[in-house]
Amino acid sequence: MNHPKSPANSAVCFFVSDLHGHRSKYEKLFSAVANEKPTAIFLGGDLLPAGGGRGGGSGGRTVADHSNFITTFLFPEFSRLKEYLGKFYPEVFLILGNDDVRTQEAPILDAATKGVWHYLHNRKATWRDFLIFGYAYVPPTPFRLKDWERYDVSRYVDPGCIAPEHGIISLPVAEDQLKYATIAQDLEKLCGSSEMTNAILLFHTPPYKTNLDHVALDGKMIDHVPLDFHIGSIAVRRFIEERGPLITLHGHAHESARLTGNWQDKIGRTRAFSAAHDGPELALVRFDPCNPENAERELIR
Repeated sequence: MNHPKSPANSAVCFFVSDLHGHRSKYEKLFSAVANEKPTAIFLGGDLLPAGGGRGGGSGGRTVADHSNFITTFLFPEFSRLKEYLGKFYPEVFLILGNDDVRTQEAPILDAATKGVWHYLHNRKATWRDFLIFGYAYVPPTPFRLKDWERYDVSRYVDPGCIAPEHGIISLPVAEDQLKYATIAQDLEKLCGSSEMTNAILLFHTPPYKTNLDHVALDGKMIDHVPLDFHIGSIAVRRFIEERGPLITLHGHAHESARLTGNWQDKIGRTRAFSAAHDGPELALVRFDPCNPENAERELIR
């Protein structure tokens, strides 16, 4: 590799999500980072090989695959990128998603101590003039793995979905937390009275009833009950409406941009972006937090 040149004075950030362990997508990301040298990278969950959340297995092959992926690919590749870019290595912020087994927090946190990324779930960080918050939980889904699922604003569960306490978890959780904790309560504790004017929130779930949370359930029913094709979080939507953060980043609903024709939305003053994608390409969102209205998304083949 040639020694990287100094990037132009820029605050351009990269945002990707739902890579599900596809090495080809990560390689496209690494290539774009090496060429463009963004100031920060945000990874919005479902980063590891797919299977844990959908197949219901939280042990055996799935956990081994996740561990091997982190220790033999994800951490070494980010480390190589850090060595190559040197002082131009971006700040990297990441969370996990509902298809990622929670036992893998340990290797993710271990890598964070080595300086390759910041693990942000339920945490706050300061970067430049911005506050960064991370939150991984999504409302209940039809999938069995519940490591990263919470009730949303109440104990209501959509038809066809499985309650958190009736699924599988890979690490012990107090029963009352499974049964009664909500995303709404978590966001209140996480953000408290923090000023949101220059806040960037990294979520896995999208906000409810937006361009970002539409999935292919139109016209489908269970026991004559129509299914809601908006799978986002009411709590996240309300939080955005009430607190008005600068930017929110989302994933989870892979097909939403294809179905709605939009990968972004605006709620009050807040710009909300999704990097979820249901094709083979890498969906790369570029944004400058100083000029979020100029954000763009590229599908890299």
